[in-house]
Amino acid sequence: MKKLLAILALMSALSMSGLGLVSAAHADEVKTDAVATVVADAAVAADAAAPAAETGAPAEATAEAPATIDVGSTAWMIMATVLVILMIIPGLALFYGGLVRSKNMLSVAMQVFVSFSLVSIIWAVYGYSLAFTEGNNFIGGLSKAFLNGVTSNSINGVIPEYVFIVFQMTFAGITPALIIGGFAERAKFSAVMLFLVFWVTLVYIPIAHMVWGGGLLSDAGPLFNGVGAKDFAGGTVVHINAGIAALVGALVIGKRIGFGREAMAPHSMVMTMIGAALLWVGWFGFNVGSELAVDDISSLALINTQLATAAAVFGWVVAEWLIKGKPSMLGAASGAVAGLVAITPACGFIGPLGSIVLGFVASFVSLWAVSSLKNALSYDDSLDVFGIHGIAGIIGAIATGLLMAPEFGGVGYAEGVTMAQQVKTQATAVVVTIAWTGIISYILFKVIDAVIGLRVTDEQEREGLDTAEHGERAYHM
Repeated sequence: MKKLLAILALMSALSMSGLGLVSAAHADEVKTDAVATVVADAAVAADAAAPAAETGAPAEATAEAPATIDVGSTAWMIMATVLVILMIIPGLALFYGGLVRSKNMLSVAMQVFVSFSLVSIIWAVYGYSLAFTEGNNFIGGLSKAFLNGVTSNSINGVIPEYVFIVFQMTFAGITPALIIGGFAERAKFSAVMLFLVFWVTLVYIPIAHMVWGGGLLSDAGPLFNGVGAKDFAGGTVVHINAGIAALVGALVIGKRIGFGREAMAPHSMVMTMIGAALLWVGWFGFNVGSELAVDDISSLALINTQLATAAAVFGWVVAEWLIKGKPSMLGAASGAVAGLVAITPACGFIGPLGSIVLGFVASFVSLWAVSSLKNALSYDDSLDVFGIHGIAGIIGAIATGLLMAPEFGGVGYAEGVTMAQQVKTQATAVVVTIAWTGIISYILFKVIDAVIGLRVTDEQEREGLDTAEHGERAYHM
């Protein structure tokens, strides 16, 4: 418990250090049903106003013009949704599967595969409604539980609401799947699934509502006087959220048998490279799709995602080369993920040169976290979820406020917002996310451990979870 508190305090301190920086802001991306519909209605009304003025028709006649679907944006959003699913299955499953020992390859893939399916059902039953309908500062309502009132004719912005629901479902699906890497090779399948049900309900959905659903951390929230946290595609909601939960799980469950004494090298770097490549490709759906339309901002997200990732790969490889004498495929893959994570909250707000700087910085700090910090604090985050997703997510979230300044090539701030205000908002959102997910995750892990136990037996762990938990083998000699 002391180690957990020390690490969480360190992360909060890193986040709070951003309060003294100068930063920038951009209007919140359309993430909610209500906000998206209002924007679309306004656009339609504006288009109709010009001919009305020319003919002398009364302005009131155009005020209630219905929102319409944009075919091009809808086609892209369907593709973006499929790309994010590609990130999860097979991308994340292969990436994680290659990193563990061969006796645990199927167990990790199984956890990713089934958790995504489980969360998809939760999202349709109550998750979407609680995240994206009107409620209070922490949670939405149940007006759209079981997708009540949503039909094929329902529109969110310029796309069908069903498309928006499934797109956001993929975000809810990948976040708990990321957590699995923190305690891979030693947790019970049943305990992992039970934890994820409660974690999605009590952690992911509230954080999504706070940031994207008009809650505490948004422009509409009470904390920032209209200067809400800027999180274009999930720096706080997805990556910091998952990274902290993974760290808590690793500390509560404990180290793997033989950790620090026995070799636990990845069993297939080829598989991990394929998984990393699928993550990179799929991430364009993740980031570019978060604009929810095809426009100038989606093109900005596209180039920023590519440049930040490339810079992070190169940065990690060069740093590793200088430190260890040899560049590794594991380092290149880790750098790619660090860059993708860091650019996620910033991709629609900063400029291309800023994305390159962000990618380099994220790779250097994440490399330090998975080597020096991890060794110094002696925790067993099996697949470095905290060291990459947590750390790079914090860097990206705070740097968003700084690099979106026009002088750095960013899109600039909302009227009246200063750089200092936006950085303070970003850092505050990071601290709130760390505290919320850290405390609730700890409670959930402890309760589940007391009820059914989190960890397999020593004999099962030595045997490998593929056979002990699932009665299968990934490879037959």
